[in-house]
Amino acid sequence: MSILKCEYIWLDGYKPEPNLRSKTKIVITDEIPTPENLPLWSYDGSSTMQAEGSSSDCILKPVRVVKDAGREDGYLVMCEVLNPDGTPHLTNKRATYEDQADYWFGFEQEYVIMKDGRPLGFPKDGYPAPQGEYYCGVGHEAVIGRELVEEHLNLCLKSGLRITGVNAEVMLGQWEFQLLGIGAKAASDDLWIARYLLQRVSESHGVTIDLHPKPVKGDWNGSGMHTNFSNEHMRTVGGKEYFEGLLKALENRHEAHIAAYGAHNHERLTGLHETQAIDTFSYGVSDRGASIRIPISTVEDGWVGYLEDRRPGSNADPYEVTAALLETLPTPIIAA
Repeated sequence: MSILKCEYIWLDGYKPEPNLRSKTKIVITDEIPTPENLPLWSYDGSSTMQAEGSSSDCILKPVRVVKDAGREDGYLVMCEVLNPDGTPHLTNKRATYEDQADYWFGFEQEYVIMKDGRPLGFPKDGYPAPQGEYYCGVGHEAVIGRELVEEHLNLCLKSGLRITGVNAEVMLGQWEFQLLGIGAKAASDDLWIARYLLQRVSESHGVTIDLHPKPVKGDWNGSGMHTNFSNEHMRTVGGKEYFEGLLKALENRHEAHIAAYGAHNHERLTGLHETQAIDTFSYGVSDRGASIRIPISTVEDGWVGYLEDRRPGSNADPYEVTAALLETLPTPIIAA
C-alpha cells in the first residue's frame, strides 16, 4: 500500500472571480489515484462564501488528477463542488455545460509578478523605461522573475500538463505561459491546476501573482487569456466559407462572450495596446488589434487550422470562456 498526499483543489464562492482553495488528503491505496477511485471529501463552505454556518458542509468531487511534481508521493486533484445532496453547487460552473471532446483549446495565460504592491522590477517611485524592449527580452534590464517562471514551467511539465511555451511579455514583470488541452473541461481543469502551481511557487519567492486584466493604468499593456480554439472540422476540412460562418456566429453573441470573459475587462479592451474596444467586434488575418485573430498559418494552409479569441481577460474563468465558445459554435454548425 502507498501513502499518497492528494491535494484537493477547488474554486470558492467569491465574486466577481473565484479564488483557488486546496487542502491535503492522505490516501492509503494500492492503486494509481483517478477521479473514479478517489473519495469525495467535505469542507467548510461557510469559510469560502459557499454555505451558511448552520449548514456548512460542501462536497468535493474529484474530476481531474495529475502528479504533483513538487511533492513526494503527491497528486493534484481538481474538484467540482457539490451540495450535500450531490447536486452541483451554484458556484460550480464546470457542471453547467456539456463538453465537446473534438474541441482543442490553447490558452495564453498572461500574469504579472507583483512585489510590495507593484510589478516586479518597477521602482518604488515612478516607472521603468517605457514598454518596447521587454517582450521576449533577455538580460537584467529587460526581464525579471525568470527563476520563478522556470520553476513553474518545470513543475507543470513534470506534472504532465501540456505547457507548450513561456515568454516574457510586453510590460516589465509580465509573463505568459501557453497550455494546450483537448476537450473544454479537461483544458480548463489543466489551466486551473497550472494557475494553482503558479500561486504555490510564488509563495517561496515572496511575491504575488496578479491576474487583473489592467494591473497598471496608463500606457501599459493589460493581461489577457487569449484562447485559441479549433474543432476537427476546422483542423481537417475548414474552408473560408466555414470559418466566416464561425466568425459571424461569434459576432452575433459578442455581448454574451464579453459577459463571460472576466471582470474589469473594459479597462483592458480599449482599442489600444493590442486590443479591440470592448463594445466592438472585429476579426482579421494576423490582426492583434482585433477581437478574433485569424492566424496567417490558417489562411496559408487553405483555411484549415484554428482561431484566436483575444477578448478573455487574464482573470477569466476558463470554464465560462469555453462554455461560451461551445454555446456559440455548436455541433450542428460543425456538421454543416
